[in-house]
Amino acid sequence: MTELFQARTVQEARELLASHIRISCPVERVPLLEALGRRLGKDIGAPDDVPGFDRSTMDGFAVRAGDTFGASDSLPAYLDVGGEVFVGREPAGGLSAGQAWRIPTGGMLPPGADAVVMVEHTEELDHRTIGVNKPVAPGDHVVRAGEDITAGTTLLALGHVIRPQDLGLLSAAGATEVSVTGRPKVGIVSTGDEVVEPALKPGPGQVRDVNSYVLYGQALAYGARPEIRGIVRDDFDLLLNVLRRAVAECDLVLLSGGSSVGTGDVASKALDTLGPPGVLFHGISIKPGKPTVGAVVRGKPVFGLPGHPVSAMVVFELLVAPLLKYGGYMEDFLEFSVKARLKRNMRSAPGREDYIRVRLGLENGEFVADPVLGKSGIINTMVRAGGLARIPAGKEGVEAGEYVGVKLF
Repeated sequence: MTELFQARTVQEARELLASHIRISCPVERVPLLEALGRRLGKDIGAPDDVPGFDRSTMDGFAVRAGDTFGASDSLPAYLDVGGEVFVGREPAGGLSAGQAWRIPTGGMLPPGADAVVMVEHTEELDHRTIGVNKPVAPGDHVVRAGEDITAGTTLLALGHVIRPQDLGLLSAAGATEVSVTGRPKVGIVSTGDEVVEPALKPGPGQVRDVNSYVLYGQALAYGARPEIRGIVRDDFDLLLNVLRRAVAECDLVLLSGGSSVGTGDVASKALDTLGPPGVLFHGISIKPGKPTVGAVVRGKPVFGLPGHPVSAMVVFELLVAPLLKYGGYMEDFLEFSVKARLKRNMRSAPGREDYIRVRLGLENGEFVADPVLGKSGIINTMVRAGGLARIPAGKEGVEAGEYVGVKLF
């Protein structure tokens, strides 16, 4: 068993876990509309060009661009109206030099046309002749065949997490089903003699179970199938039996409470008894969330999270979320990409990463981060916050007016 509170950095903890984890979710076919938020189980290629034809992006006239060169308000280019394009139909003929065809947005360019003149840049002299007041270049106001999607290319790669815009891309390519990895099953266990179900009125010294519900929500939001497996008293044998069953039936297990050092601590001992390799670390150099236990049991990750809900949620975002969303740790996952100016001084201990709950606002066209102060046992602070700001380990604090990276909730 690892030495208690030989604290690792977040990166070290991630590397330790990654070297032992083997999350294997079977690939399944699902209808396209059920693929949102799922991770692709194989590459998806494009069978056809999209669009399959040159199409107009404006209402106007399909022309040969060269026929409009030099056109102006004082000296229009006069063209004969040779035909009309209808949406959803192939043009009945081609366009000759000196001609223009009426065309709506989305219409198929007739053969011979290479640009579209917007209707507002024309004037109709009669039903057979128009004057063009502004020249166009080849390709103006036109989407070329294959410009959106080129046949034979890879649309989305293995491991990509499907977003709303990806649904549009896949539907454009004619995909009605996609192969995705199965949703990992996450078992959630709360421990503590003082923890009771939310439906009960807490007695003296008791608290309602908060962590099971916030962890359930986080796991669900990251595409997992969470399952609350109950509250377990601080009894080694009882906890060990519950954990053994959870590990056998789930892909990942979250145990909250019992990770701090103390006479009542049975969680880390139980985790280290489940199977090889067992506990990899006990303690990470962050605030909140230092007393975190990271274990792997026969390739499955098992986390002993702090009992304070804020701490548990922060550690989930740092160590659990990337496993659920990406199947592993991405190099840029911890990049807190939203830059905001901090509104007050915040201190930090050297060698420790601090994660501060913040409210985001806009002042003078830039983001500002206003710290939401409160102890890690107060869930209300997470409700009032819009994200987490990070103070890197190499700093002893951040002065008001400095910029910090923020991860949005």
